[in-house]
Amino acid sequence: MTVSAMAVALTVEPAVDLIDVPRRIALSGLPAGAEVTLAAETLRGDQLWRAEAVFMAAADGTVDLTRDAPLRGDYAGVEPMGLIWAQTGAGDLFHPEMAHPLETELTARLGGEPVASGGFTQVLMAEGVVRRPIAEDGLVGTLFLPAGDGPHPAIMILNGSGGGINEPRAALWASRGVAALALGYFGAPGLPKYISDTPLEYFARGLDWLRATVHPRDGFVAVAGQSRGGELALLLGSTFPERVSAVLAYVPSAFVHGGQAACDPAIGRDGPCWTLGGKPLVHQWQDNRTASWASYDAAKGERRNADAMRTALGDPQAMARARIPVEHIAGPVLLLSGGDDGAWPSDLYSLIVQSSLLAAGHPHEVVWQNWPEAGHSILFPYTPATRISHRHPMNGTSSTMGGAPAANAQANAGAWTSAYAFVKRHTGLAG
Repeated sequence: MTVSAMAVALTVEPAVDLIDVPRRIALSGLPAGAEVTLAAETLRGDQLWRAEAVFMAAADGTVDLTRDAPLRGDYAGVEPMGLIWAQTGAGDLFHPEMAHPLETELTARLGGEPVASGGFTQVLMAEGVVRRPIAEDGLVGTLFLPAGDGPHPAIMILNGSGGGINEPRAALWASRGVAALALGYFGAPGLPKYISDTPLEYFARGLDWLRATVHPRDGFVAVAGQSRGGELALLLGSTFPERVSAVLAYVPSAFVHGGQAACDPAIGRDGPCWTLGGKPLVHQWQDNRTASWASYDAAKGERRNADAMRTALGDPQAMARARIPVEHIAGPVLLLSGGDDGAWPSDLYSLIVQSSLLAAGHPHEVVWQNWPEAGHSILFPYTPATRISHRHPMNGTSSTMGGAPAANAQANAGAWTSAYAFVKRHTGLAG
């Protein structure tokens, strides 16, 4: 039988669903033992991201990505969503509009000739979810409200040192039944350009606004943040325990840090980041006898920020002054970290947070999930995980976030599964 005469079929199940749902991609009707190339292309914004791999058809003429590892290609091992997380490309991972789903086109080729095609749709913002930009009471962000009548539990989403507003994560939470406020605090229109001297009172006002606006079920308002946002989430839970029902900290710090890469140049990276009552919080670089940027500044090419962060740990008195008093948190805590974190040692920091809470007899659940081979970019399920190094959007330095694509992809999916299960446990959220 010639290639053109074959009846090869490509199926994806489910074809349309939320982005956090893994897909089963399969081929049938192939010659037994044939090598078939399967490529996946996804338009993200105006940029095409792509991955491909070569598989061998089983004796029954099938290839099933939930069963089969590729012979060669952009990923290895049995990875049902490998053709997504192994994609490479330029630009953002999502379209500017959250209501615009991600469409992936799949093409199967035998001997260079296409024999089957298909695709699937990843939805960020479910039907009925309402997106509401916020610019009031000094707050800037975007509120996503779930479909259907409430009340719904609520969550505040905070970005890290890149600034901006994390709409994708908020859209997904709303699609899963949680009212989500993606609150910006710098690096977005209407907000300061830099992270330096950010008042914690701004976030207290955001929490109060969220509670008054959505009237959350049982008064539940969680705070979730990544990187500097993870540090901030722990700070907010410790500083305003009466306002924060639960903390979800992605690759967080156990200590208060200075402005670092997102600082106002006029203040400097060793200047304060957070203030309370008009006074800067003590951070780990202050009067620290061992903290040094020397290896970071002397690095040729890519830098590893975690190396500099570890130098500060040599002064236990300075670190004690900068430790976030997490024992004041009045709710459950979820910690998510990577063991090869290139930005800072989030696994060690998470261990310190967990140990502090347990030593204090914290009466609520404390969960720590660590992926030993993952880096700092534990972000979003079933999206490309190939961007290990990046140029910081604020100061332009090139650095590595650590980890490898396969490990980071596993952490991306696992972190979301853990976060969603955590919120469901503490809210009674259905689904």
